[in-house]
This record gives sequence, C-alpha cells and structure tokens, in this order.
Amino acid sequence: APEVTHEPQRCPATDWKHPPPAVGVRDAFPKFDRKEPVKSFVQICESLIQECTRDLPKTHEIPVMEQKWIVDMLEYNVKGGKMNRGLMVIESGAVIMKAQGREPTEDDLKKLAILGWCIEWLQAWLLVADDFMDSSETRRGQVCWYKKEGVDEIAINDAFLIEMLVYRVLKRHFWMEPYYMDLVDLFMETTFQTECGQLLDLQCKNVTLQDFTYSRWELIVKYKTAFYSFYLPVALGMQVAGIREQEAYDAVREPLLLMGVYFQAQDDYLDAFAPPETLGKIGTDIQDKKCGWLFVQAYHQLCSPEQKAYLDEHYGKCKVQTAEEQKIKDIYKEVGLEQKYTDYETQSFQDILAFKNQVQEANVPWEIIEIFLKKVYKRTK
Repeated sequence: APEVTHEPQRCPATDWKHPPPAVGVRDAFPKFDRKEPVKSFVQICESLIQECTRDLPKTHEIPVMEQKWIVDMLEYNVKGGKMNRGLMVIESGAVIMKAQGREPTEDDLKKLAILGWCIEWLQAWLLVADDFMDSSETRRGQVCWYKKEGVDEIAINDAFLIEMLVYRVLKRHFWMEPYYMDLVDLFMETTFQTECGQLLDLQCKNVTLQDFTYSRWELIVKYKTAFYSFYLPVALGMQVAGIREQEAYDAVREPLLLMGVYFQAQDDYLDAFAPPETLGKIGTDIQDKKCGWLFVQAYHQLCSPEQKAYLDEHYGKCKVQTAEEQKIKDIYKEVGLEQKYTDYETQSFQDILAFKNQVQEANVPWEIIEIFLKKVYKRTK
C-alpha cells in the first residue's frame, strides 16, 4: 500500500513528562524468527513486560513493591495460553503482505507480534475478571489469580491494570502510524462488544432456564468470544498490511464470526466431555448455570419431560464432580447430543466455506480463513 503522509498525533495533555519515543522503539526487541514463531512470540512478550514496568518508579512514582507486583501479575496471567489469537495476527499480516507482493520486514513482524500480545493481554484481563465473577478454581492448568494468597479482590484492579497497559503499548509503538487511531478504536469497540457479551452471560443467573434459548446462546458467544478471538486478530493484521477499505473488513467479518460461534459450541462440548487434564481446567458450566450449546439443545429440543424436570431441579444448583452433575452429562449422552454436535460441526464447516468468493472478491486472501479453520476444526482442548 502507498505510504500515507500524515502528521503523528501528539497528546499535549499527557506528554508533559514522558512523551512517547519517535524512533528506535523496537530496536532492542528480539528478532522475530518465522521458523520458530512460538518461541519468538514469547520473547516479544518478555520484552513488553520489561518495557511496561521498568520505568514505572520514574514515570508514575510506583514503589518497588508495587512494581514487582505488576511484573509478577503479568507473568502469571498473560502467559500459558495457546496463543492462537496472538499468533494469528502475525500470520494474517504476513499472508496479506505476501498476497500484495511483498515480504514483511523485520519491523513489520515485530509490530504484528506486539499487536498479537495486545490481544493476549486483552484476553488475560478479561479472564482475570471472569474467573473472579464465576468463582472459578483453575485456569490454564494453574490456580486462578484471585485464589492466590494475598490477591483476592485485588484481582479486579489487576484486570484494569492489564487493560490499560494494552493502550500504553499501542501508544508507545504505534502513535507515529497513520492507522494508530484505527487500532485504538478497534480495541475499544471490540472490548465493548466483549463486555456486552459478558453481561448477557452473567445475566443468566437472573433469568429462568426457559430463557436459555439457542438465539440467546448465539448472542452471548458472538459478542463474548467471536469478535475478539476471531475478527480482531485478522483486522489487526489487515491494518498493519495497509488495508483501508471497509468492504474488505465487512467481507472477512462474517465467516470469522461464524467460526467464533462454532468455536464456542466446541468449548461448551469440551467443558462437559473432555477430561480436565486435557482441557487444562475443570469444566464448571453445569455448576455455573451457563447458557451453553449442550444445554439449549437438550432442554428445548431433545429431553423427555422427566429429563427436563431433572435439569430444572439440578442445573446450576449442583457442584462440580458430584453425582448430580454426572447425571446431567449422562442425560446429554442419552439424548444423542454427541451425534448432534458432530452434525453441527460438519454444517458449520460448510457454512464457513460458503464465504470463500466473498472474501476473495474483497482482495483478502482466503488462506487467512483456512489457517484459522485448521487451528479450531475438530480440536480436542
């Protein structure tokens, strides 16, 4: 894309003490090796944690104890995931640039990796808050942050801190770019969409099981998961690659949101049927009275009156790994949900493929959608 000449956005109200650097901001960051993407990606995270926290005593008068707290909190919460969302930013950007007839530069790859971590950190703060609200026990194979000694409700402030660090990273690394405000807008809008989805999810405790319809489930997962997990990584890659046309963003959004909805159905299925050691967490959807794919299918379409009465009596009222919870999982099997899920999986795959022409006509390589699909289709954790 042709380089746009623009005047970088200065912020006189906040630049009084430490204006963002104009040159060499990523020079000290490790080289991104595309042959070892995961290792390189993790190294970029180390650099970001250091960069975000190193100068806090000088810039924000943060005492050493609190500085160490922030470092430890980031180390604990932003790492350890599958990193699919973050890595997808790099892959999306690189694939688009290649389709444009150019190889991504070393700095392009660093920018894409940094934006990848901005999504991972966005997810991290959402999970820290989510686990606290859901009273979850474990996350990514370790005890939830709020359950750690001395943390408790401090976890909520920590979640806010991680969120704000995302915007500090965006400002430090992209304030000179012509698309800086697009990035800020994209993160703000996506965060709002995700929090709307979270509200829909949390309100489930205030509605009856009768209200747990398929359309409510779809709304929850589209807003809570699909926008930030599927659309955002690709949209960020498109931004760095210089795509400005709205038609292109509109074309990729639809299949990516469909994929996000399918991904969450998978998640709901694995919550009930995957062993905790494979999943990395103990599934709590039944205990938490979640409006999940399995439940809405069983309750509204497949259950006998007796089975439905059992769900009415115990769904959301029984603890994890009790006989009552197991009985609900048995009902799911008895009504044929495993086969129904397999059929749903096949149909979702076909529905996503149907968007191929639309995406290609908008001059976005279909390969991006294919890469994402390979990562999530028929996954087991």
